[in-house]
Amino acid sequence: GSSLLTGPEGLMAKERENLKRLKCLRRYRQRYGVEALLHRQLKERRMLATDGAAQQAHTTRSSQRCLAFVDDVRCSNQSLPMTRHCLAHICQDTNQTLFKPCQGSEEVPCNKPVPVSLSEDPCCPLHLRLPPQMYVPEQVLAVPEELEAAPTDLYLSAAELQPTESLPLEFSD
Repeated sequence: GSSLLTGPEGLMAKERENLKRLKCLRRYRQRYGVEALLHRQLKERRMLATDGAAQQAHTTRSSQRCLAFVDDVRCSNQSLPMTRHCLAHICQDTNQTLFKPCQGSEEVPCNKPVPVSLSEDPCCPLHLRLPPQMYVPEQVLAVPEELEAAPTDLYLSAAELQPTESLPLEFSD
């Protein structure tokens, strides 16, 4: 681009003006001097304050162990991504909102971490309350003893059920 201004054949005045404008537009948004230094510092601060710091912390913390202590011994489990605790101790983190401890029942208290769902009181599979049974089986009626001992002569045999006279074809099956 710059050799065109000083070339042996030269440029017309209109072409020179257009080329100067093009060069000015190319560096229109570039910052120079103190303004460039302040802008770069602002960008670095923003990155540290937002996702840049979180991404850096995650990459350095991805192999980090849980920070919880059980009987004065540090937990040896690996921490969950973007957290400082493992799944067993995630409820100790006061800033997290994805897990709640299971309430359990009166007989058996339970503090197992359970993912928060749409229900108000999430429970682990052991303490999950099932909905009431929708199908109720019919009750079998008890047969009185006097019907069980009914005489058998009230019933007709197969030979007695046969018709004695022949019916016309239109009425027979």
